[in-house]
Amino acid sequence: MSDQPLGVRFALLTDLYQLTMAACYLAEGMAEKATFSLFIRKYPENRGYFVAAGLAEALDYLESLEFTEGDLAYLDSTGLFPPEFLHYLKGVRFTGEVHALPEGTVFFKDEPLLEVTAPIIEAQLVETFLLNAVSLQTLIASKAARSIHAAAGRPVIDFSLRRTQGTDAGLKVARASYLVGFIGTSNVLAGKLYGIPIFGTMAHSYITSFPHEIDAFRVFARTFPGIVTLLIDTYDNLAGARKAAQVARELAARGQKLRFVRLDSGDIAAISREVRAILDEEGFPEVRILASGGFDEFKIAKVLEAGGQVDAFAVGTKMGVAADAPYFDIAYKLVKYGERPIMKLSTGKVTLVDQKQVWRFFDAGGRMVRDVISLRGEQIPGGEPLLKPVMAGGRRLAPLPSLAESRDYCREQLARLPEEYKAIVAPARYPVELSPGLAALQARVQEELRHREIEEAAYHHHELGES
Repeated sequence: MSDQPLGVRFALLTDLYQLTMAACYLAEGMAEKATFSLFIRKYPENRGYFVAAGLAEALDYLESLEFTEGDLAYLDSTGLFPPEFLHYLKGVRFTGEVHALPEGTVFFKDEPLLEVTAPIIEAQLVETFLLNAVSLQTLIASKAARSIHAAAGRPVIDFSLRRTQGTDAGLKVARASYLVGFIGTSNVLAGKLYGIPIFGTMAHSYITSFPHEIDAFRVFARTFPGIVTLLIDTYDNLAGARKAAQVARELAARGQKLRFVRLDSGDIAAISREVRAILDEEGFPEVRILASGGFDEFKIAKVLEAGGQVDAFAVGTKMGVAADAPYFDIAYKLVKYGERPIMKLSTGKVTLVDQKQVWRFFDAGGRMVRDVISLRGEQIPGGEPLLKPVMAGGRRLAPLPSLAESRDYCREQLARLPEEYKAIVAPARYPVELSPGLAALQARVQEELRHREIEEAAYHHHELGES
């Protein structure tokens, strides 16, 4: 990991069109403040909510944004950009403001995760990185939260690193899954960087390298007596369970204990019941069963519904790549330039104009009942505002909560979301409304745009006809 600030390292981690648009803005003298809103347009199948994540990385990037001499030399070598634009980039820093949902906030489609207001070149240049950072972590946090729900209080561990799509993704998956309630990760570097508890057992290759399965168990138990978890399905689950019980007796004689046996294949519901019976019969009801192998929220729910006797789950590939919904229809759109509210009218992609706020309403028991998206200056009595000012003048206003604090906040958020919206399959749709002020401005701008663009088209058509 480089010690160079994030923004300095990643100023060029952007799409070319961000730079070409910025060059056009500069050539035209366009320097007024612009507001861009970052939001998700629609739910993937079987999704009813999202969990906001990635804000810490986004703010780190914005605070340190800078084009190095090497960056500028590369851009010059492309032959695309005029010298005056490259000279301008040399002095670019992010000087704007950000309003955002705190990490761990439950939110819904069309609601802004964050809004950026800055001179238009600055706000445009940061689009690609913000989308990348926020999209991945929100994607994984939203997927992982579903595993937590399906596990119904049982511990869940991140085992995804070996199949996540790159090293950076592996780290962010560990962080995002811990944010929503996973108890830890197998990813040792994530443990170091983020202070996440680390967990691990053994692989089948370890077992098969020994002449006898029980020898592998005994060596591990002797070497790591405080974290003994034995993988028992390499040859035969039931025979493995009986050997694990023998090792448990040997540990008990030394004042130590076997914590878990791990199942990694086969019909986990049926096998876990048989293994539970063996462990109980052998006198070790306190030894718990950890299941791994292709788990996500769907498989967790299926195994438990089938009567599986599983005490904890290790969740890997399908969570780490969000296998059933590997991307969001997430967007970062211009909603205000200067004093002019901006709207996009593309079919299926109409945007909500201007700077906004999201208000949440709760019932008497503290459960979420509905949200209202408003203009930022509107007051919506009885609602709790969710978007918080986190940056002004290009600097964060206060330190963000720690990951542990955000984790506690997320746990509270998920507890306040009613069960029907957390359903693993076909969840109910949470009510989100537009405020009177936003609805009125939306209608007015839409009518003005349609009138203006239709009139312009008709005028140009007439001009062409006359010529």
